[in-house]
Amino acid sequence: MNRSTGWTLTWLAVLAVVAALLFGLVAELRREPATVQPGRGAAAAETGSDLGDLRQRADLPPCQAGPGGSGPPALSGVTVECAADGSPVDVAAMFAGRKVLLNLWAYWCGPCRDELRAFAEYQRRVGPAVTVVTVHQDDNQAAGLALLADLGVRLPTLQDGRRQLAAALRVPNVMPATVLLAADGSVTRILPQTFANADEIAAAVEDSGR
Repeated sequence: MNRSTGWTLTWLAVLAVVAALLFGLVAELRREPATVQPGRGAAAAETGSDLGDLRQRADLPPCQAGPGGSGPPALSGVTVECAADGSPVDVAAMFAGRKVLLNLWAYWCGPCRDELRAFAEYQRRVGPAVTVVTVHQDDNQAAGLALLADLGVRLPTLQDGRRQLAAALRVPNVMPATVLLAADGSVTRILPQTFANADEIAAAVEDSGR
């Protein structure tokens, strides 16, 4: 084989490889876009079936309306989402006629994590005399639900990423924070502090009644 014939075969081989690559590229470009199934996309992971799975794992109680009477005037017209099922909640109606202990928190707040268990224990001790309600103050509802599920804390929970309740009740811009509401809707006490255990929570509630 002379040199001219060798170069010709080499170029033919190169052209064959290039043609194969171009053919594969054209075939790939002509392929139909993959259909995104419900619950598979990034947005669905936050708002679709995955959020439903987290709600099921957390197993939170519903956000039921209170027994009646006047709700907190400051919360009149405030509507947020119930973390248990995503339904809208008229907060004033939910609190009407109840002595309510509000715990304001966010999933990324370290002290909030420990405090949530303390509030769950306090609710177990006090029974129906006081209704403990937690308020998740971050837009990442999935992260809040996941934390509650991991901790095994099952309290009525409001999803309030816009911090409407804190603004209406004039709660200092700190977390965690706790608000005690009387059955007549008045704000008894605002406590911008962390509680280490259920005993400390009970003592703060008792002091508010003196």
